[in-house]
Formats: sequence, C-alpha cells, structure tokens
Amino acid sequence: MKKIKVGIIGCGSITEKRHAPEYLDNPHVEIAAFYDLNKKRAELMVEKFGGKAVDEYMEILNDPEIDAVSDCTPNNMHCIISTKAMELGKHVLCEKPMTKNVEEAEEIAEMQKKTGKIFMMDHNQRFTEAHKRVRDIIRSGKLGKVITFRTTFGHGGPESWTESKSKNTWFFQKDKCEFGVIGDLGVHKIDLIRYLTDSEFESVCGMGGTLHKTFENGDPVEVYDNAICVLKMACGAIGTGTFSWTYYGQEDNSTILYMEKGIIRIYDDPKYQIKIIYEDGKMEELEVEAIQTNDNQTKTGVIDAFVNAILKNEESPVTAEDGLISIKVVKGIIKAIEEKKEIKL
Repeated sequence: MKKIKVGIIGCGSITEKRHAPEYLDNPHVEIAAFYDLNKKRAELMVEKFGGKAVDEYMEILNDPEIDAVSDCTPNNMHCIISTKAMELGKHVLCEKPMTKNVEEAEEIAEMQKKTGKIFMMDHNQRFTEAHKRVRDIIRSGKLGKVITFRTTFGHGGPESWTESKSKNTWFFQKDKCEFGVIGDLGVHKIDLIRYLTDSEFESVCGMGGTLHKTFENGDPVEVYDNAICVLKMACGAIGTGTFSWTYYGQEDNSTILYMEKGIIRIYDDPKYQIKIIYEDGKMEELEVEAIQTNDNQTKTGVIDAFVNAILKNEESPVTAEDGLISIKVVKGIIKAIEEKKEIKL
C-alpha cells in the first residue's frame, strides 16, 4: 500500500511533541516536508523525524506528491492555510481553535464542502479512553440523563509549553490568539461536552479577565488568562466551564457529570480515571489510562484517526462543522463576558 505523504506547516511544540512523532509512529505515513517561519525549527524537525525543510509553505501545498497537511500555525493563519490546502487537493488536520473568528471558520467549512477533502479538527479529548467509555455509559441510559456538569481545564500557561518558553508567546497576542484561554483550553471542553451529551449548546454566560499573565516587559497580556462560564444545553443540562492559564503546580483536566441515577467523575482522581458513584452510594472505580498533559506526553489517537479517515475515504471524526460550532460557542462566551449578559446561540 502506498504511504500517505504528509507536510507539516508550523514547527512549534505541538508539532515536535504530538503531530510529528505520531505520524512517524503510523506505518501508513511518510513525513515529506516541514515549514516554519524560523527555518531552523523546520530543520530541527527534519533531523528528528525525516523529510525536508522548505522555504515557503506553498511548496508543500503545491507539491502533487503530498496528500495531507497538518496546519500547526497560530490561529490567525488557519483559515489561509487550511482553505488553500483543501483547494489544492490536500486533506487537512487543523490545530485548535479552528480560527480566530466565526467568519473564517465558516470559510473553512464552505471550502470543505466545495472540495470534499477530509478536514479534521484536533479536538483530542474525544479520543481518550475514559471519555469514550463515559460516552458509552451515558448512551446506555443506566445512569439516566445528565442534569448538571462541571468541566475544568487549567494549567500553568502556554509559555511553559512553547518551544521558546517566552512570555512574549503568540498565545498572549490578540491578533494571533483572540480568544485567549477560552480558545486554547476552553474549546477542548466545549467539544467534549457536545461529544459526551450528544447535545448542542443553547446559551452561555460568563466572567473572564486578565488576572495574572504578563509579557516580558511586565504589561498585562492582551487576552483573557481566566474564564468561568455557565453553559446551557438543548438536552436541558446546565453546567459550568472553568478555563485557566494560572493553575501553577498541577494541571486540572477533569469533568464531573451529575446524572439522574448517580455521578461520573472523569480524570478527577490520580489513580482511577473514571469513578461512578451510584445513587445508593455504591462506587465503581475504573483504571483506564492517564490523560495526556504538557508534562506527560502520550499518544493522542488524533493522527491515527486522521490517517484512518484518509485510508478509508470516510468523514473525519471531528469535522469542519464541529470546529465551526465550537468557535460559535467560544465567541458566544466572549460576547457574554463583554456584554455581561446571557447570550443565546
């Protein structure tokens, strides 16, 4: 079987720690090329993972031998690169959040429909074993419906993750990362709650602020570093989302579902990734797999799912429409914070 040739555009930490090693691990893939504004970064990726470093990203998009692209650029570039890649016949795996506004997300979704190319968002929480199992439990009906929930994603901030380790990271710049922590971390949990409940968001409200993060010169960053929101679902459930770049010391990536016949706690215990507390007080503890953290890199399953969709010519498991919906919810949260009122979606 001919291997799928992949080009990776953007060579930051997400490429070095997740995309490239997972492509290298997949027997059906050949990494053909890397591009980065800093060519030394692309050359470093070549040293570690093979392929070649190119001078312009259009060399990857115009190469007829390359079948698929990982778009690992800052958020403000996703629309430009992902749409052009599909237009030129490439399948696309795009880093989250999909874009920096709703209009650009709609452009990507329209181009996907127009070209029929496979487009996948890297919402990796869908692929953890605990989340997949909990979705099956919810669908089984044995605990009834989800009534309320709380979901949290917080860590010490992107400056500890990026390859430069600088407080001047693009994550803190509004023109490149307009949604701040809500787009960086919150978007994962927005997609996860949709995935778990099979339901859409109806309305949102929230509070957010730039509480602690600064640039190297001491000025506050240009985007929110913390946000807490209330999320109302079409299924009737109401829950909270807490997203933070200031959880110094320990990451929190937990979700708790309060249901008609019990409670499910996910990634809330260091040993048991799923804990089910039934209404009679009985407890079921399941040890499946630890969730990936910035300090503990494990295989996400995203790359394999993307490659499998290409091989089978199937719709991706996280579509452009999924990405668009998440961006609409993120934008709704930002609007709710700014206007200090509930926003209907």
